[in-house]
Amino acid sequence: MAEPLIIKNTITINTPVTKVWEALTNPEQTKKYMFGCETVSDWKVGSTLLWQAEYEGKNMIFVKGNILKIESGKHLSYSVFDPNNTSIEDIPENYLTVTYELTEQNGQSILNVTQGDYNTVADGERRYKESYNNGKGWNPILVRIKELVEA
Repeated sequence: MAEPLIIKNTITINTPVTKVWEALTNPEQTKKYMFGCETVSDWKVGSTLLWQAEYEGKNMIFVKGNILKIESGKHLSYSVFDPNNTSIEDIPENYLTVTYELTEQNGQSILNVTQGDYNTVADGERRYKESYNNGKGWNPILVRIKELVEA
């Protein structure tokens, strides 16, 4: 069996976890760091999670999935799929998992994000390379979150 293809990124943020959690789950906040996309969900296990934004005058869904696990202020896991990627079948086997782990140390938040396993989905190597972004992965988004909540 192949080694898991998982993107892992971590950032330390100079604010309590409550502010970071708010940024991760509040649609008004997600728009500020996730390319204009707001989250739509009731944040319960099994519920739909959509990342949507207006594009060329239309409300579009850019990523969709489901909440897999949630523990307020500590943990959020959800499945993700790009419904606009028509070359990949929209079936559960082709969804990836994104996980946020949030801890607080000395008034600072440590946010760990993982996404994968790309080895288990269709066209996984290409999708991994695109998301890995020459080693950057989630870092550009995490930097935006940090700037948002530390402001």
